[in-house]
Amino acid sequence: MRILTISDKIVPSLYSAGIRSQIGDVDLILSCGDLPYYYIDYIVSMLDKPAYFVYGNHAHVAEYWSNNTVMSAPGGATNLHGRTFCEQGLLLAGLEGSIRYNRAPFQYTDGEMWGVIARMIPGLLYNRMRYGRWLDVLVTHSPPKGIHDETDRAHTGFKSFLAFMRYFRPRYLLHGHIHIYRNDAITSTRYLETDVMNVYPYRILEIDP
Repeated sequence: MRILTISDKIVPSLYSAGIRSQIGDVDLILSCGDLPYYYIDYIVSMLDKPAYFVYGNHAHVAEYWSNNTVMSAPGGATNLHGRTFCEQGLLLAGLEGSIRYNRAPFQYTDGEMWGVIARMIPGLLYNRMRYGRWLDVLVTHSPPKGIHDETDRAHTGFKSFLAFMRYFRPRYLLHGHIHIYRNDAITSTRYLETDVMNVYPYRILEIDP
């Protein structure tokens, strides 16, 4: 299963008529947040594949398009936040936003994020009973605490994500939020049974469902 993952930055070669020649065929699109809705909508319409997303901490309540359309989410994509889905045999779940650093929306304390995770547990239990595993891919905007995060408050990761990986053992945790400016930056880390990957600005991931 070939997956296009995107986050945080518009890539001109993806926002063009040549997107198919740039990345080839994919089976699924996953967005880790902080991207304009029109960008995600364009990629989904060009590739015509299932798409899921979480909001980033800079998400807009509404996006006003030139054709007088008001968008509160990217067209053709399903919001994963606090939910579980089975897509083509792949078990997905998502957690939006960042650690709380001011009063803007799409920010959470670790306690508040635990509340979201708690509401996901019935769906994870269902996965365990039906498929024999909790989860394959957790899509987040922020990284876990101490993995790919930074020292400033706005880019500190969630401790609750570390516990999530211990309890529910996803094969992958895909995140954005941390912009990469150096070639030697670490963007992939193994934590227990989970491969944690920063997908900024995009990455092709191949997974056996």
